[in-house]
Amino acid sequence: MPKVNPEKREKAEAVTITHKWLLATLKKVRSGEISLDEATDELSSLPYEELSYAKVDHHRHLRTGFPEVIFGRGKTIEQISTIAKSMGARSERLLVTHASPEVYTAVKKVIHDAVYNPLSRTIVVNRLGKTKLRPGITVVTGGTADIPVAEEAVVTAELMGNEVIKIYDTGVAGIHRLLDKLPQLRNARVLVVVAGMEGALPSVVGGLVSIPIIAVPTSTGYGASFNGLAPLLTMLNSCAPGVAVVNIDNGFGAGYMAGLINCEGKDED
Repeated sequence: MPKVNPEKREKAEAVTITHKWLLATLKKVRSGEISLDEATDELSSLPYEELSYAKVDHHRHLRTGFPEVIFGRGKTIEQISTIAKSMGARSERLLVTHASPEVYTAVKKVIHDAVYNPLSRTIVVNRLGKTKLRPGITVVTGGTADIPVAEEAVVTAELMGNEVIKIYDTGVAGIHRLLDKLPQLRNARVLVVVAGMEGALPSVVGGLVSIPIIAVPTSTGYGASFNGLAPLLTMLNSCAPGVAVVNIDNGFGAGYMAGLINCEGKDED
């Protein structure tokens, strides 16, 4: 009797379960046993696709409003390209962070409309077409060296449907460069402020505006910055109100949170 590959068997079983679940739910809707809203809630927890090294969550968009994102660091090129191919076949949007040019080359072979941003080290697929972007997000950096982290925030927020204004290299060592941009800062709904070194910039900005600030510490700095720990602690201890902090170099997290905040205010336009 031929041996059955365990991975193929698990995948087949998952497909069977999903099919039965979908069919049963649709029958309930047709019979009036449950409403469309109830069916949507039930299907929001649909099974994931089982790979030998990953569980691909194809229905995260249904639950959270945005697809699962692939964090590239720590994964092999083959793993990333395989996961991306699976997600790209079922989603209009795809984001891979911390991706090298070699990873992009592999992903491009399986997803022909993938686009690479070498500065932010992101791979993006956006098949939504031309849509009106929501204004309201401004991304600020202390220095030029902080731009890669800031660009990750920009790419993320834009993929979520937001228009992003960039104000780069306005650190506290030349604070006049920041003060010149006050009208733009105060016109935003939410600010992402990215800084390394001592990380004082978010606190300074927090004393000038009345809107939420997402502070992003970066690993930019000399030895005593401890790869971003010093600016992280500075931002966490900010005396300026309205400043929230994400992890070191986490441009994605900041851009995502900014997108959620900006979305909450979209009906005020």
